[in-house]
Amino acid sequence: MRDWQSRLARSTPFYYGWVVFGAAVGVGYSSRAVMAVATMSVFVVPMTQEFGWSRGFFSGAVSLGGLVAVVVSPWAGRVIDRLGSGVVIAAASAVSGLGCFGLAFVGQPWAFYSLYVPARAAFAGPLELGTATAISNWFIRRRPLALTLLMIFQGTGLAVLPLAAQFIIGGWGWRTSWAVLGIYGLVLGAVPALLLIVRRPEDVGLAADPEERRETPRIPVEAGLGEGAAGAGAVLETVGRRGVAGEVNFTVAEARRTRAFWLLAAFSAAGFMVQAGVSLHQVPHFINQGMPAGAAALTAGAFAIAQTLGGIIWGTLAPRVPLRFLLSAAGFTGAAGTIGIVASASLGWGILAALVLGVAVGGYHLLLRMAYADYFGRQNLGSIRGLTIGAQIGGQVVGPVIA
Repeated sequence: MRDWQSRLARSTPFYYGWVVFGAAVGVGYSSRAVMAVATMSVFVVPMTQEFGWSRGFFSGAVSLGGLVAVVVSPWAGRVIDRLGSGVVIAAASAVSGLGCFGLAFVGQPWAFYSLYVPARAAFAGPLELGTATAISNWFIRRRPLALTLLMIFQGTGLAVLPLAAQFIIGGWGWRTSWAVLGIYGLVLGAVPALLLIVRRPEDVGLAADPEERRETPRIPVEAGLGEGAAGAGAVLETVGRRGVAGEVNFTVAEARRTRAFWLLAAFSAAGFMVQAGVSLHQVPHFINQGMPAGAAALTAGAFAIAQTLGGIIWGTLAPRVPLRFLLSAAGFTGAAGTIGIVASASLGWGILAALVLGVAVGGYHLLLRMAYADYFGRQNLGSIRGLTIGAQIGGQVVGPVIA
């Protein structure tokens, strides 16, 4: 397959990284989106009516899938570095698609859990790792642009799939909807990823992100990385948004000995703990404040829309401002939005606070993807992200309980 992919990559009239990007976007519209909580939500009512299962039953499946993702993500990251994102994305898309298709025939709780939990784990771990790592491996100078566009497309995919699922449920029932989504995920998610996604441009004889580059100042390791195995007093040639003059690649062991590794993991856990805790409880909070249910739901919509808007805002700033400053700003923005939601008792202020928090969460998603690739390089990016994504998932699991 490598020879075939090499010929295709060399014959493409534009940079082949955009083909990889297109395959990743297809995953965002198919196998990744079908396992999102928003998609599950449209199945809760019809399945509850047929089986009498509680909403807690479905929530438990989502949480258990997240915990399984914590376990499998380090393994998935190592496979990504060794064989490429395409293999992992195709396998995870197959798990997601076959799981969805199987859900069309369930009738017992154990059957639902045995199918949904692995599919949800594929969404939370391997598919998140695979798509972001594929883009980061192919784009360096234009990494902010590519990751921002990926986030925008993934956001629209998460918005469209629940509507499509509900349309099928309304016309043909929830079983047909699960089956159609499963086949759709296999066709658009697994097949293009396996055939088109190459691990790195160097694997097919291409240069990474080959465009004219500007020389920029070299930044000391102490500015953000800490004194890792790269050596005391070493320097990190700026990469990604600051223009490529050279790239430092950390091993997993070297990355774990840096401050940045642990700070980014802690930031992920804290940020996504807030994201999950507040987003789940904000609508009940506003209803308890005396707001009509319909109006309270508008705050949730504002929060969702603002995440895509936030990705655009932070992605625009990324080529001009160091990532550590943007991450800090996103954290403060998230704190302000959370405090604003707590203090709000009117629709206007509630929507404003939800918008602020949504912009921050958009920054969490985008900037963390960029930070790991920029700080630690592409060589072992999957393995490094595979270890730290557990902190993100863990925050999302415990956030609603703490909130």
